[in-house]
Amino acid sequence: MLTDRLAAVFHEPDCATNRAKSDTARKAGCRAKAPTPGAAAGGCAFDGAKIALQPIVDAAHVVHGPIACEGNNWDNRHAASSGPDLYRRGLTTDLSDLDVIHGGEKKLWRAIGEAVDTFDPPAVFVYQTCVPALVGDDIRAVCAVATEHHGRPVIPVEAPGFVGSKTLGNKLAGETLLEHVIGTREPETTTPTDIALIAEYNIVGELWQIAPLFERLGLRLLSCITGDARFHQIAQAHRARVSMVVCSQAMINVGRKMKERWGIPYFEGSFHGLRATSDALRNFARLLVARGAPADLIDRTEALITEQEARVWRRFAPLRDRLAGKRVLLYTGGHKSWAIVSTLQDMGMTVIGTSVRKATEDDKDRARALLGEEGTLFGAIPNAEMYRMLKEGEADIMLSGGRSQFVALKARRPWLDTNQERHHAYAGYEGFITLAERIALTLDAPVWDQVTRPAPWEDEEAPP
Repeated sequence: MLTDRLAAVFHEPDCATNRAKSDTARKAGCRAKAPTPGAAAGGCAFDGAKIALQPIVDAAHVVHGPIACEGNNWDNRHAASSGPDLYRRGLTTDLSDLDVIHGGEKKLWRAIGEAVDTFDPPAVFVYQTCVPALVGDDIRAVCAVATEHHGRPVIPVEAPGFVGSKTLGNKLAGETLLEHVIGTREPETTTPTDIALIAEYNIVGELWQIAPLFERLGLRLLSCITGDARFHQIAQAHRARVSMVVCSQAMINVGRKMKERWGIPYFEGSFHGLRATSDALRNFARLLVARGAPADLIDRTEALITEQEARVWRRFAPLRDRLAGKRVLLYTGGHKSWAIVSTLQDMGMTVIGTSVRKATEDDKDRARALLGEEGTLFGAIPNAEMYRMLKEGEADIMLSGGRSQFVALKARRPWLDTNQERHHAYAGYEGFITLAERIALTLDAPVWDQVTRPAPWEDEEAPP
């Protein structure tokens, strides 16, 4: 039952946030506030489940619900593919008023058949939204019969929007993979250095900035859950030797259960920033050697880190003076709440505060240690307060997601997108340079000097 799966997620033992809750707060679930009716993108469990699973690029993703659910959700993340583009097709049953009255199961059955006949995917994911959940469509039964009929997995994703937040939807997507996908296929070969990434979605190709580092060290990325993934790669993730959870708030449950079921140790890390990237590589090397990988892997990892960090500092040198001492307001969440702090500090910038929305307790502890007494940990900042901080010059630039950009622009202060809507990849060593270049370009744009000058009619010294 969906209620049982929700209860399991709410009581996730490896989630520091859940452990710190009272019994009453834990029963309320993994959400800071109730979902907003009508707000699909960013505001509901369906949205979270879809963005977590959609990067499986060769599968068909059928949204069972009104067309607006798919329309609001289809491209809210720039997850990139190195091959198949089926994940970019918006497939939906487009439920109408009559379907609410008569039920939508037959329509779903036809939609699954059409997706299979048209695209011949290795698997079909079927997403339940609020409307069919409320009228009682049994998508689990439809998917079970469709699996037998079409000879391929047809997987129910039971995460209707009203059950909770986007983060909860991420976790329910992970539970779906654990129940229906991971462990259902054996890889043709295995190696002592097979690894898996969990909750890495290849936003604007960031995975591709990390993969060459793995190749240099002889590590095989057996499965990425789910960035630029093929269905069979997810199915064989249980044969990885070590896994890394990139966004703990999203899929810590997957890391824990893979450890319990198949003995795969995991650690939490990030690829944003020099220190975070180097630490992640070190952790992979240490855990793999402990599980039988060649002992020289640790020394080779240190050599690669030394080489890459030296290369980055050489390329960063021309930017150092342009960024040194600049004050930054960081308004993001999750692991970026601390990983980007360390990145900006490495650039010589001062972070006056960072948002810890959607961050685990471990994330908050890391952010607090990095900022010390000079910085502040924020929850949600009201727009008026954010505007005041920028207008009064407490920060020289704000790094955030797209929804808060207009506050910065209204205050006539530089702003740079660091969330999933961005168009540049900031992961790994190469991403460090890219981020530094984008910040420098944003700060030095001539528009800021122009928009902060007094208008001619405001200049007291202007001639009459």
